[in-house]
Amino acid sequence: MAQVTSGDVSIVYDDLGQGEPALLLLPGWCANRTVFQSVAPLCGGHRRTLALDWRGHGESGSPAGDFGNDDLVEDALNVIEASGAQRIVPVALSHAGWVAIELHRRLGVRVEKLVLLDWIIMMQPPREFFEALDGMQSPQRWRETVERISSVWLGDVDNPALIRFVREEMGSYGPEMWARAAREISGAYADMGTPLQSLADLDPPPQVLHLYAQPEEPRYLATQQSFAAKHSWFTVTRLSARSHFPMFEVPEAMAAAIEQFVSEDARHFSS
Repeated sequence: MAQVTSGDVSIVYDDLGQGEPALLLLPGWCANRTVFQSVAPLCGGHRRTLALDWRGHGESGSPAGDFGNDDLVEDALNVIEASGAQRIVPVALSHAGWVAIELHRRLGVRVEKLVLLDWIIMMQPPREFFEALDGMQSPQRWRETVERISSVWLGDVDNPALIRFVREEMGSYGPEMWARAAREISGAYADMGTPLQSLADLDPPPQVLHLYAQPEEPRYLATQQSFAAKHSWFTVTRLSARSHFPMFEVPEAMAAAIEQFVSEDARHFSS
């Protein structure tokens, strides 16, 4: 375990393996780096792998005041600088994808590829999505909303480590953090559009792999495949898992897909 100061807080991160480009594993909101506890060592067997805890999460320090996506970007940049890594591939869970996109904007050619993990709202969000974000920001409804979302995330899985992570670790965050997460997520969609739109607006866009397991709905995959047919820098792969956290269920398959994507010659993906 290593740490670096980001602003006025200490950011803790793991540093495994050797070789570049290095992976930078980014948890989502209300999650810590233990979400990668199975997949990080597998990735570290191929190349250098960094996995951080955001400020206010896990073993990292908590700032005195409020914070948002911009602060998370700074946390990631400080970890990159402290590590000395020159070439980075962000591997971002869910809405940490907004941080990954900003890292490409800030670092340019040092971030030539992005891996997005189970970002379930890649296209225009449905009305129910924003209703859930509103519920997470309500002092009266946040707990009920988080419980409902957690049940959807878990589905009918029987993986003890995953159940413990969602119920005990994610469940340990209180109303302030869930409200903050909802505010920042809704703000990102309002400011930048959908993730696919935001990626397409980058000039030049990085090579992007979206690895996901849920939803099973064929249209979700078909829409991304249609986008990929028009944008050769984008690839989507559906993993065989029953939850929104396939890194717990199929870590070997996830690590193999990440390594294949990162090691492939970028010329095969050029626009």
